Amino acid sequence: MLNAPDKRLALQAYEQILELILGGSAKPGELVNERRLADALNMSRTPVRDALLMLEGEGLLLRQGSRGLQVKQMRIEDYMDALQVRLLLEPAVARMAAGKLPAATIAALREQIAEALAQAPGQPADRALVRDIDEGLHGAISDAVENQQLSSIIRTMRRQTQMFDLRAVPERLEDTCREHLEILDAVEAGNGEAAAQAMAAHLSRVRDSIINRLARL
Repeated sequence: MLNAPDKRLALQAYEQILELILGGSAKPGELVNERRLADALNMSRTPVRDALLMLEGEGLLLRQGSRGLQVKQMRIEDYMDALQVRLLLEPAVARMAAGKLPAATIAALREQIAEALAQAPGQPADRALVRDIDEGLHGAISDAVENQQLSSIIRTMRRQTQMFDLRAVPERLEDTCREHLEILDAVEAGNGEAAAQAMAAHLSRVRDSIINRLARL
């Protein structure tokens, strides 16, 4: 079991490698070299190895025998499967979380969303901000129900769908922010049914936007 300093380093490595994957710097199908990553992140190989194991557990890296780990090539079928799981679980979790989010968490989430909405129209979405908003809202809601297994499943499915989402449909930034506000309003008000409906509507619109984008290709 990792001690606290080692765990912090592993989480730092995890966040940085995750950003490489979600940002496209680590390409789908590319083999991950532990030593080169450690050099690039200015870390020892131990926290990098721990971070890679975490990402493998979330399905973003696949083990290729003696060749090591490879960035997963996400197919649209993988995306749709993961989103279907989210549609089954997250509305129910939003219902359970209603009235349970701390006021400070709600205020921080509203501030993030307001920052995103203030971006100049037509400008590319700030990927880090978009990810923070997604992590903040969906993560806080799943954590609020205090079920570690459920939170872990949802987190893994979110990682799978983050490979597409706003990077595939950047014009959805404003819509996503407003949908998040609807979810947050219902959760803050303690209205479980409204929270579940808002979450289901949000995820359905994400799914439909991807389908529409693919239909235009």
